[in-house]
Amino acid sequence: MVAVAGIAPDVDGLGIVAELLTKDSERPLLWWSEYHHVLGHNLGLCLLCAGLGFAFARQRWKTAALIALSFHLHLLGDIVGARGPGGDQWPIPYLLPFSNAWHLAWEHQWALNAWPNVVITAVMIGVALYWSWRHGYSPLEIVSVRANEIFVETIRKRFPVERSETRKT
Repeated sequence: MVAVAGIAPDVDGLGIVAELLTKDSERPLLWWSEYHHVLGHNLGLCLLCAGLGFAFARQRWKTAALIALSFHLHLLGDIVGARGPGGDQWPIPYLLPFSNAWHLAWEHQWALNAWPNVVITAVMIGVALYWSWRHGYSPLEIVSVRANEIFVETIRKRFPVERSETRKT
């Protein structure tokens, strides 16, 4: 639930599919252009996600707090390093749907494909691979225990590790 909350704000980005499919039509749907960073990047969706986590998790408060943190880390990442195509900045209407008064933006925001994002991504992939190799589990475990086992086994065949150093899988 925490991992899903970290990507939940970008559900509003799915509008790009409708926009691309209708771009040459008489009445194109501008669902991505008009609504990305609007519908999902706000306090309302954060509260909904945290509320769902609270309702369905065993450790209610901890899960809701981690969901809110994960959600807000996504927003922070967008504010710092998600300048749009053509240099467009996407201010985040944080208080929606309660108010349209406060939009978050940072004038020094770098482009989504700028070097800091590439470096951060490469480092985090390295950390995830190391964690998988060392501890025996990966982000794939969220989706499938078997896929995780195959992934870890593959990494460990390529880079053997002593059994005493790892979690039993």
